[in-house]
Parts: sequence; C-alpha cells; structure tokens
Amino acid sequence: MSLQQSSNTQQRPAQPVPAFGSVIDAQGREIPITEQMIQQACRELDNSRVNPVKKG
Repeated sequence: MSLQQSSNTQQRPAQPVPAFGSVIDAQGREIPITEQMIQQACRELDNSRVNPVKKG
C-alpha cells in the first residue's frame, strides 16, 4: 500500500463546523451555533422593534 492510498482513507469531516460557539439544550446536548441561527435571531430582533428606523 502506498502512502497516498493510506492518506486517502483518513476520515475527514464533510463540512468544517464554523467557530460561532455552541449552546446546551435542555437534555444537556451541545448544539453548534450556525450562521443561519444567528441570521434568524437578528431578523427576529429587527421584527420585534416597536419603531424600526427607516433606511434611505
């Protein structure tokens, strides 16, 4: 077996996990914080404002 073949058999993650941190759910599981979660939280915050600032 060649060195190239053995390096191809190493397991690599399908996608790197972004380093946004994580939260712990009610069952004690660590849930990675995704960009989508951050964007959703920002949208909810924007929508919760009583008098949103108009752009333009």
